[in-house]
Amino acid sequence: MKYLFIFSFLFLVSFSAFCQKDSAGQPAPYLQYPTIPAFTLYRAPDSSAFTREDLKKNKNTIFIVFSPDCSHCQNEAKMITQNIKQFKNTQFVMLTYLPYEEMMAFYKVFRIYNYPQITMGRDTKFFFPIYFGVKNLPGIYIYDKNGRFKKSFEGDVKPETILAEL
Repeated sequence: MKYLFIFSFLFLVSFSAFCQKDSAGQPAPYLQYPTIPAFTLYRAPDSSAFTREDLKKNKNTIFIVFSPDCSHCQNEAKMITQNIKQFKNTQFVMLTYLPYEEMMAFYKVFRIYNYPQITMGRDTKFFFPIYFGVKNLPGIYIYDKNGRFKKSFEGDVKPETILAEL
């Protein structure tokens, strides 16, 4: 009887493991739902809420998931700020899930406050890294002026490459 119980238990455990849905083959949510999702970020410098409703209408939107201490992210911020005039009809949303102090150090070093086209904020719920399925930083996600997903990149991307997708 004891062996029957153990065998039954092992059978049920192994059977339930095979019944699990395999999410590894699933595309990231942003590919399944190709419009800008509802979100809340807490923007620099005052931690005020920033949501989808705060995005400017009829402008391309580029989300950049970054880490303040990532050299590739620092390089991307430098390239974008140096070429900001080329992005006339584009708004940037730079977001990190790391602490406020680290985000603010990045904000000050790269003088993001000088660029009204760039909103920087904290993703305190870790929503975007999961939504975008970020594997490498920076993660760059381009949406057209109608809020429809166009293209994504990971790692350093030259401004010319981004501009070609707008």
